[in-house]
This record gives sequence, structure tokens and C-alpha cells, in this order.
Amino acid sequence: MVVIWYASGMTASEDHSSPLPRGLLADGALPLYARVAARLWDDIAAHGARTGDRLPSERTLATRYGVSRVTMRAALTELAARGMVESAAARGWFVTRHAEAPSPGRTEPADVPGAGTVEGFADYAAKHGLTTRSRVLQSAVRPATVSEAEKLRIAPGATLFEMRRLRSIDGQVVVVEHNRLPLALCPALAETDFTTASLFATLRRAEPPQLPRLAEYSVEARVPDPTERELLEITDATPVLYALQLAFNQDGRPLELTLAVYRGDRYRFQGSITS
Repeated sequence: MVVIWYASGMTASEDHSSPLPRGLLADGALPLYARVAARLWDDIAAHGARTGDRLPSERTLATRYGVSRVTMRAALTELAARGMVESAAARGWFVTRHAEAPSPGRTEPADVPGAGTVEGFADYAAKHGLTTRSRVLQSAVRPATVSEAEKLRIAPGATLFEMRRLRSIDGQVVVVEHNRLPLALCPALAETDFTTASLFATLRRAEPPQLPRLAEYSVEARVPDPTERELLEITDATPVLYALQLAFNQDGRPLELTLAVYRGDRYRFQGSITS
């Protein structure tokens, strides 16, 4: 079945000048692609789309919502990361989750794209229309050490999923990541091919969904060791940024412990400081 429907009159424009519809898009602080993704999903739901229904082409959707194709693709990729739609080569985009019409007055449900979530590597790339690649260096299921158990609030020896990946954006090597997560929160981690899959998208599709909502983050600069120099293709005095992140889910439970080593010339950390 092919879904043919039309968005209502209001669109989210590239210059943010158009009015935003009520409901999911009321929060103007969300990135444009996230607002478009939320608006698109609301329209899909309002028209009663079901699993397997095909969406109009990216060009058509971009025109209807008054945005560029890059922004529309980022919006569709965001929905795909949340298991709502999927892309089939040469066939277009399809609905993969039954679309329930939004309840009156609903403003920010748990899985509204971009709403109060921790942004992952793939999320950042999708938002900017960039292509990512990953090479899995190690993937294993093992008992948690005492130190890991303390940070993740699990019992020492509890089953842990561990992964190391080398990650690139548009062909440029950016970061080596070492991820550790309690396997009980998302057993699918052990069966997923993270060469192509997004870690955060996999967590969002867990039952129940595991939504990264908050993270403790620290970063420092240092000289790369020989292995890091080789993996990150560093041949000069470029430093690395050594970042440690502990992410928490929607229930405030530790979800992911990650050590990331970034090329210092290809990464910038930006945040807000509040009192």
C-alpha cells in the first residue's frame, strides 16, 4: 500500500520564519531536522499509516515541508533511527511502526525526535547530512569488572556488552570508541552488526526502549599512544581528546559507559554552563 497524503498548510522553513504547528513542534528550541521529523510523524499518524505503507519521495516531502532535501533526509534518518520508518534501496521510505494518532494536547512524548535526548555519533551525522562508517575492532559479551559494575550500578560479574569501533565521517577518521553496556537492558546488542547499525538506535528499539536522556561527560587533551596514532591516521603532532561519557536512560539508570578518543583536529566539544 502506498501512502499518499498532504501536509497541512504550515511548514517549517529553513529560515525558521514560518509559524510552527501546535503539539509536537511547539518547542522551537529543537533542531530544524528534529522538528520536521516530529511534524512528519504526526502527519503520518494523522493519516492512519500502517506498517509497510510507502511514503512520498524525499523530493516531494522536502517541497511539502519547505526544507532542503538534506534536512528532509536527516529527518527521515532520525525516524529510521527510532524504528519508525526504513529505507529500501531504489524503492523509497516505508513505515515500520504502526502510527497511532497523537492524543490531544500531547507535546513531548518519550520518543519525539530530538526531545531531551543525548545525541550520538550517528545522530550528529544525520542532523548534518553526513555519511558515517564504522569498523568494529572488538565485540564481546563478558562479566563486568568491579569498577565497571560500580559505574553502571550493576553487580560485579553481571553480563556486559563491550565493543570497540573506529568511526569515520565522510571518509575522514574521527574517533575510536570503547562502549560498555549492561546486556540485560538490551539483549539485541549481542546480535547486532554495528558495522552499519547505530548503537543509540538499537537501544531505542529495545523492549522496553532505552532512551539516552542525560550524560556525565569529561574530556581532556593528551598525546596519542602508538595504537591510537595508527588507527586515527595521525602522522604529526596532532593531539587527541580523551572523552569519558556515562549516559543514563529515561529512568535515570546508567545505560552506557564510553571512552572515546578523538583526533583533536576533527572534533569540537560544545556545551552550555548553567548555575
